[in-house]
Amino acid sequence: MLVTIGRLAELTGVPASAIRYWERHGLLPTPERQGGQRRYPPEAADRIVVLRTCQQAGLTLAQIREFQEQQPRRAAMIRTKLAEIEQLRIDLEHARQLMEHALLCSKTDIVACPTFQEQLASWRR
Repeated sequence: MLVTIGRLAELTGVPASAIRYWERHGLLPTPERQGGQRRYPPEAADRIVVLRTCQQAGLTLAQIREFQEQQPRRAAMIRTKLAEIEQLRIDLEHARQLMEHALLCSKTDIVACPTFQEQLASWRR
């Protein structure tokens, strides 16, 4: 069952303008047209979920295009992006630990706190 761009936008939570943009840049296959209106197959929603996830992971349009290529071509880009995501995860965990400690710390200057200094030392290891 084919759906209109408006219905696809509703199903995915992605504006129709973004869907058209991705089509123009070759990230979504060109849909069928019926009476001049775009009509999408059900799997278009799944592809949009993949595109959104790639964007949220910080992939550029060129990287997303490469992500959709054959396995050997995309592997190097994916390995690089996975390393970046892992570093971001570590950085966010450190930020979370800092915020949790700062919330409970009685020191005026968090940097002067011995417990925080211990945390910093453990992050450097």
